[in-house]
Amino acid sequence: MAREREKYINSINLNSQTDFPYLVLDVVNDRSYPRNPGFHVMHWHEDLQFGYVLEGAVVLETLDESWKVSEGEGFFINKNVIHTVRQLGNCHYKSFIFPTYFLGFYEGSPARDIVDSITENEEITCLSFANKEAWKTSVNENLAILADMEKEKTEYYAYEILLRLASLWLTLRKNITLPEQRKESAVHLRMKKILQYIEEHYGEDITLEDMAASASISKTECARCFKTSLNTTPYKYLTEFRLSKAARRLKTTDDPIGAIAAEAGFHQVSHFGKLFKEKTGSSPREYRRK
Repeated sequence: MAREREKYINSINLNSQTDFPYLVLDVVNDRSYPRNPGFHVMHWHEDLQFGYVLEGAVVLETLDESWKVSEGEGFFINKNVIHTVRQLGNCHYKSFIFPTYFLGFYEGSPARDIVDSITENEEITCLSFANKEAWKTSVNENLAILADMEKEKTEYYAYEILLRLASLWLTLRKNITLPEQRKESAVHLRMKKILQYIEEHYGEDITLEDMAASASISKTECARCFKTSLNTTPYKYLTEFRLSKAARRLKTTDDPIGAIAAEAGFHQVSHFGKLFKEKTGSSPREYRRK
């Protein structure tokens, strides 16, 4: 399972190195605050994610499904699920991203089974909480409270967040039916091979032919697989993957920016800087300083 996760773009939790790795993204009209690589493209993360639409509507998309989530409604995205959230016109929503261990209370806790029953089930990708059932209304009310808690943080902020998330999770687990897991499609199996190849060689000069050969398919079929499963092109995915790797290095090391760019597969530092700023809104140096 760990090796499979490495095949996909990992959108990094910007607070992952803090003592409270709870990240709230405030998204207004197609702009995320704070901004980070992975936003607006198909990506995944090891953390869990809840979202709540304050104004307008969004479309939540995975490899196989999509859901429209309107104002006053929320959604859930399981860990390791490739997804993106696309706004429909003017929109304002918040995302609440946090690690699974927030919900387990302590090492060896029996609560772990309640957490794992959802997080380890690959058939549970995303959920939309349309206001049609009482329990979904309760979930949306709690998500609205999470959004309000960002306006004025008290000295009990972290503890209140943990209690609210645990309450949300319990409501979720009590009211959903756990589906049986199914076999993967041919496209998914091919993409696993291609994305594993990218993970292992992204610092090299990778061609479309190389990616296709890793799954024993033609270049045309390779491009089709990316379009079908990730709604992007092989080269756009590769660029985004390289940027995400570079962002992690910028955040966690003091290595020279030129060395980081080269190791991520960018031959020119100026080109890397241009792409990085387009994606994050900051130059590599500014991103590291922030």
